[in-house]
Amino acid sequence: MFKRMEMFMKTRDIDIRMSLHSILSEEFSDDPNTLIIDELGLCQGDARVDVAVINGAIHGYEIKSESDTLERLPNQIDIYNKILDNITIITGQCHIDRILKMTPPWWGVQQAEMSDTKTIILSTIRNGKQNPDIDPHSLVQLLWRDEALELLKVYGAERGFISKPRRDIWNRLVDCVPLEELKFHVRNQLKKRKNWRSV
Repeated sequence: MFKRMEMFMKTRDIDIRMSLHSILSEEFSDDPNTLIIDELGLCQGDARVDVAVINGAIHGYEIKSESDTLERLPNQIDIYNKILDNITIITGQCHIDRILKMTPPWWGVQQAEMSDTKTIILSTIRNGKQNPDIDPHSLVQLLWRDEALELLKVYGAERGFISKPRRDIWNRLVDCVPLEELKFHVRNQLKKRKNWRSV
């Protein structure tokens, strides 16, 4: 037990995040079609996933270090399940058992440990799978009003909606754009977006 404690120290969010960014940056260094962003807001800011990788899917990474609690996780699970194509939760050893019970079986689970050289070691506990049930009404809320209206124009469905509030435009998109096409257009728009913190 003493040897184990000496080898591994308590994980922190910032250490896991830096290690994750390093891994993802290396993995997608030759792919200009991939966007990696911190704190992607979902459902109009009801939750923010720690890191999102956007390319042919939206893969969210949620970090729960040993310094974190799981108090917010049930609400995060509900929101992430509506929007993200894939989800991986990265956590410290102390949370593994509870997270395996709390999260859907298609969520990936990785354990993060920090060695005595302050290197984060990630190990896969459960392989992730594709989200089986995306909610188009939640997904389309990733689009800003002008972006949603432009997409309506692509489908020739903007008539009567140019001056409508964004929720009406979102609902119109859901009605006239098939889910797989909607997922493609949302990802494409997120990758094209320049000013991420605009409202």
